[in-house]
Amino acid sequence: MALEALEQPVSTRYLSLPERESIADLRSQGASMQAVSRALGRSVGTISREIKRNSHPVLGYQPYGAHRAATAARARPKDSKLAEPGKLREYVETKLLTRWSPEQISHLLIKEYPDDPVMRVSPETVYQALYIQARGGLKRDVKEALRTGRTRRKKHKSPEERTSRFRDPMINISERPAEIEDRALPGHWEGDLITGSYNQSAIATLVERTTRYVMLIHLPVDHTAESVRDGLIKTMGTLPEHLRGSLTWDQGAEMAKHKAFSIATDMDVYFCDPASPWQRGSNENTNGLLRQYFPKGTDLGTHGPEELERVSRLLNGRPRKTLGWDTPTERLRELLLAA
Repeated sequence: MALEALEQPVSTRYLSLPERESIADLRSQGASMQAVSRALGRSVGTISREIKRNSHPVLGYQPYGAHRAATAARARPKDSKLAEPGKLREYVETKLLTRWSPEQISHLLIKEYPDDPVMRVSPETVYQALYIQARGGLKRDVKEALRTGRTRRKKHKSPEERTSRFRDPMINISERPAEIEDRALPGHWEGDLITGSYNQSAIATLVERTTRYVMLIHLPVDHTAESVRDGLIKTMGTLPEHLRGSLTWDQGAEMAKHKAFSIATDMDVYFCDPASPWQRGSNENTNGLLRQYFPKGTDLGTHGPEELERVSRLLNGRPRKTLGWDTPTERLRELLLAA
């Protein structure tokens, strides 16, 4: 095998020739598997398997020989099970056209053809046949029958790879101090929006974590980041300083102006992880109660400030089991008198 071919990188999944040279050098110096893995940024298992599989029985681990052996043993692409016409491909195409998912198809093949090993296909094989032209076999109209409607695979980014929707850096909820987490100190709030029909109208909701006291913010024009920022600043300005501790919100675009809010109120804003409503549990529960007064699918813009004040008084006057059957109003009054 030519040297140029050996040095040609294939994928970061596989060890490169320079990495194999480093393994040989480090091992010859007496480095442990753990030390080698740290030096290369690879797992210990990867290094261990590499040495076990590709060492010469007499000469031991030789980087060029190991690289040739690994390259020769690497799996070569093969045609998809769905590349050729036949009963299996017909079955898969028929089910895809009726909007079955590849996973449903894979499992139902086992159920419907329990004794026929030929009638087997994994969900990934179906996706590969749909998305990868060289290993295809399924027509474009079948691809478009997927629930996603996509004819190309979309990469799912890890949380570390996702781009923040905010220009100003967020403070993640994981950095929220313990005294806020255990509700030991008052003045820390959770917030969110409840939206009306077609997301055209909204009400901002705030819940104090210790007392469960509710405040509702009227958004008469829209619920853009500017409107939400101004509404939050105005509402928080009605509170004494010792009740303006922090605000926890989800990563909705309406909080894009969070830095301006923090500067105006001297309150930190902590952001929940994506799709984690339980991290604002008090606010989520309150929003559920609010739907008794502001049903989903209705125009929330018809409710003026007076109506919002009336509803918040009703909620704050409800005895709460979590408060020992006190009301949020009673608990907040205690905090104000104690200040």
